[in-house]
Amino acid sequence: MRLGDGPVVSVERYGDGGARVRVRAFTRGAGERVRAAVAALPPRTAVVLDLRGNPGGLLDEAARAAGAFLDGGVVATYEDGGSRRVLGAPRGAAGSGPLVVLVDGGTASAAEVLTGALQDRGRAVVVGEPTFGKGTVQVPRALPDGSVAELTVGRWRTPAGRGVEGAGLAPDVSAAPGTAEARAREVLTGLGTPS
Repeated sequence: MRLGDGPVVSVERYGDGGARVRVRAFTRGAGERVRAAVAALPPRTAVVLDLRGNPGGLLDEAARAAGAFLDGGVVATYEDGGSRRVLGAPRGAAGSGPLVVLVDGGTASAAEVLTGALQDRGRAVVVGEPTFGKGTVQVPRALPDGSVAELTVGRWRTPAGRGVEGAGLAPDVSAAPGTAEARAREVLTGLGTPS
């Protein structure tokens, strides 16, 4: 997965005290970087979690990132070899303030897993455009020649049982690309500070 220049996880503080946490991909270690970024913010900080253009990555990293905002519980379910598996968030969420997830047509796979979990569990308002719709789970398998093949083993579902393959996730609030971040900040302001 080619990401170009820049960190996988970055934080921008807004003048009103809120913050934008941008996650470019769920590569190895990204989940802990998201958790650390959110934990470093003042308590109850309003956050825009920017997943626009995030092509996904490792499901386990998306689940770890979910633990920044969810105190445990189901992130997604999927089939693997005929067995139903549950992907869960770690306990100890640091982020308890208002949360908006910013998405677009480039938000895919593991980024959709995180978005769907936060949306289904009522933790975030999703703003932007419908996501890509990659609902399959791949696992790496070593081949005899030393190369690795990614095998599709099943489809994942959100905590509420929604499948996204081909359809994506619909935002709660639609916003065009040029106005999406401003709209996300408006929604965030409307959510206020939790009591």
